[in-house]
Amino acid sequence: MSSDGIHRRQLFQLAGGSAAWSALSYSRVLGANDRIGFALIGAGDRGRAVMNLFLKDPAIDPVAVCDVYGTLIDLAKKRVPNARGFGDHRKVLELKEVDVVLIATPDHWHAPIAIDALNAGKDVYCEKPLTLKIEEGPEIVKAARVNNRICQVGMQQRSGPHYLQAKAEYFDTGKIGQVRFVRTYWHGNGYHLRRAPQSLQKLPSDLDWARFLGPVKWRDYDPQQFFNWRAYLDFGGGQITDLFTHWIDVVHMFLGKDIPTSATAAGGVLQYKDGRTAPDTINVALNYGGDFIATFDATLVPGATGEGIDFYGTQGSLYIDRRRFVFRPVGRGAEPVEVKAAPGDITSDHVANFLECVRSRKLPNGDVLIGHRSAQASHLGNIAYVQKREIHFDPVREEILPF
Repeated sequence: MSSDGIHRRQLFQLAGGSAAWSALSYSRVLGANDRIGFALIGAGDRGRAVMNLFLKDPAIDPVAVCDVYGTLIDLAKKRVPNARGFGDHRKVLELKEVDVVLIATPDHWHAPIAIDALNAGKDVYCEKPLTLKIEEGPEIVKAARVNNRICQVGMQQRSGPHYLQAKAEYFDTGKIGQVRFVRTYWHGNGYHLRRAPQSLQKLPSDLDWARFLGPVKWRDYDPQQFFNWRAYLDFGGGQITDLFTHWIDVVHMFLGKDIPTSATAAGGVLQYKDGRTAPDTINVALNYGGDFIATFDATLVPGATGEGIDFYGTQGSLYIDRRRFVFRPVGRGAEPVEVKAAPGDITSDHVANFLECVRSRKLPNGDVLIGHRSAQASHLGNIAYVQKREIHFDPVREEILPF
């Protein structure tokens, strides 16, 4: 259903009331020159990298760093020595001086922490994918809307200048024609092949394994499941939600349609028989109501590299990745048009957009509903893979249809 669907709008209005007033009663209204109290929850490589982008804004006041592993807190505090360290996100959210929260935990903690933060009156920047499970998305959207909070999901292409240029020049104008097929791919992503270092082979004294597991069923400490959690479906959605979520969001952004009606998938653990449960090789196909098909293929097999998106339209094709885009018009002798991305990390643009919206209270480029829809599309691919069947999806009720 579209974002202005009547039943969802009514739900948000009916659910508003006391919860919204509760959050707003202890969340500040920020002026243009006010300091912004910042907390990092999840202090791994990605969390610390994005935190550094927040710190480019002189208004950011780093208040707290939270992680289940004390060593990562110490690494973050080298950059923000005055921030307080915590092992439990709930203690962070009790701090009234915290205005915004960056969530960069493994995926299985995204929904619980995001909902807690939004209900506590904090604005949230959450790394993608927004959710681990398809049913979690509507609850996070509801928490953001009920509490009148800004919630940006880390799909930075939404703020990338050359992505916005490609959309404006070839899709908004119709120059590409009717797009009927989109191929996305992302091969050889090394994060899914990480090996736990020697320092993690035995449970460190400052690592709270039970807290790391959180909502996931108990198992004894496993260094690989902690360090390379992306390879295990209990903690993340593998390459589909880690990589495809970025690309399918670009498809949604360019084509203006964001709910598939069916999904199929094929793949498996074909190369790395190391205990991982997420496939190392995968192919997904999503049907968007008969208007277009979007596919994703990814493999970790040595020798396979590269990533990007190909849009095939009736008047031309467009290739885009994080470095450039190329438009090739239909017609013999037609010259392609190539535009290179500006230097720098487009995540900086996305963080800047979030902080601008924290001040203005406008919806951000990667709003929570947008993040839910792109995660939802990815989840349908994973569900098709796990259940080994074609999934049919009701785009109005946003429900998987029975067999």
